[in-house]
Amino acid sequence: MISFIDFLNNLLPFLYIITFSAYSFDFIKAGKRHFEFARLSLFTTLLIHLIYLLSRTAEFNHPPITNVFEIFTILAFSVSFSYFLLELATDIRGTGPFIIILSIIFQIISSIFIEDLTEVKEVLRNNLLGSHVFTALLGYSGITISAVYGFLYLLLYKDIKLNRFGLIFNKLPSLEVLEKLSFYSAVIGFILLSIAMTIGVIWLPKAFPDFSYSDPKLISSAIVWLLYGLGILSKVFGKWRGKKVIVLSIVGFILAIMSTMLSNFVAQSFHSFY
Repeated sequence: MISFIDFLNNLLPFLYIITFSAYSFDFIKAGKRHFEFARLSLFTTLLIHLIYLLSRTAEFNHPPITNVFEIFTILAFSVSFSYFLLELATDIRGTGPFIIILSIIFQIISSIFIEDLTEVKEVLRNNLLGSHVFTALLGYSGITISAVYGFLYLLLYKDIKLNRFGLIFNKLPSLEVLEKLSFYSAVIGFILLSIAMTIGVIWLPKAFPDFSYSDPKLISSAIVWLLYGLGILSKVFGKWRGKKVIVLSIVGFILAIMSTMLSNFVAQSFHSFY
């Protein structure tokens, strides 16, 4: 008999697909009822996903961070949750499909390959570690969303330059709004990444005897954090506008991806404990 957790695991990809379809329909038709249904669908999906994450944590007595496929389901949640917060804060529509498609990809991969692990290293059962990883993933989700809005900005900018006034031009928000969304997403990502790094700096030295501040993942995360911090300050106090802000967002995202890959697959890190 299928368990409650397995049921939710199998259900989540379909919920994200339904939500994506609702936002896509709203993108094409742009009706108030369509948008309200899409937002309700996203809220319902996030609520069920949160129940799944909490149930999984309780069932196996550890936060869902013990392997890459557990982390993928957190990424799926984090991306859509970050977008949901941004949508509530700005009430700007028309970009949902471009964000939620990422959650679909992450969740499908997770749902197919995730395993039920009951025997894990003791450190992985610590809720502080779970909070550290979860806020870090939320932070990187904000950075990812910022980059997506950056790419949409460049796509719309190119269409305007070429005098192509099709679906993208008619349905996407203006360049100014896309720039604002990219910036707000970067701010959300920066704040959450700051919280994750603070937890890490305070707690990780106590949890890992081989902890080192010269750890490759710590250094790469600090560089990404510093880059976005300087970008935000330049935007607020230096009056940066337009493509400068967008290019910085995309460069920061690429750097975050490259540094994560290098620290995970090339350099030795005390983070490699699962």
